[in-house]
Amino acid sequence: MAAISIIIPTYNEEEHVGALVHHLWQFSQNQVAEIIVTDGGSQDNTLAAAEKAGARAVLSPRKGRAAQMNYGTTLATGNIYYFVHADSWPPATYVQDILEAIAAGYQLGCYRFKFRSDKLMLRLNSYCTRFDRIMCRGGDQSLFVLKTVFEELGSYKDNYVIMEEYDFIIRARKKYSFKIIPKDVLVSARKYDNNSYLRVNLANLTVFLMFYAGCSQLLMLNTYKRLINHPKL
Repeated sequence: MAAISIIIPTYNEEEHVGALVHHLWQFSQNQVAEIIVTDGGSQDNTLAAAEKAGARAVLSPRKGRAAQMNYGTTLATGNIYYFVHADSWPPATYVQDILEAIAAGYQLGCYRFKFRSDKLMLRLNSYCTRFDRIMCRGGDQSLFVLKTVFEELGSYKDNYVIMEEYDFIIRARKKYSFKIIPKDVLVSARKYDNNSYLRVNLANLTVFLMFYAGCSQLLMLNTYKRLINHPKL
């Protein structure tokens, strides 16, 4: 029987995590084994808010989204992992969507996304997530993957502090079938609220090209921090 373990990496996400956990439990359809929030050392009440909402809230031994998500899998009991960012909001049908994709022969996949914003240029970014190109992917779209596949691929790379989802998807797609579910995850536009549209997209493109050029994690992270103001980094 399929059981989904939801893993949410957090850092100072008190504002979002409680509502997200409530939402995920509300539409769990008795198919969710647990919701695990793995925190990177928040200075707010993220852990308390997550626990109050019904998650298993734990402090990760290491900060960094890849390390935190990997740690969450060591606590998970389900045979499907579903990784969700704290400021993302999966559709109410997420359980059915994931199980149908797996039944159709896909071993992992994601959604498209839509920003919580009516700005025209952000609609363009959202539209591009329907295309099956690695540049159109990202962790904000959430990611489901069979436990067996995740373990066979060796998990996320623990030393990655940026671009971890891209690396994982590239490795996975060399061997496994990937499904882009034609529905939207709602995503916060806070990066664009704190920076201009051009600035954020320039930062994203720069780091994407650096990733393909084989640049170090530290160089990519420092470059990204210089280019945009992002309180979660």
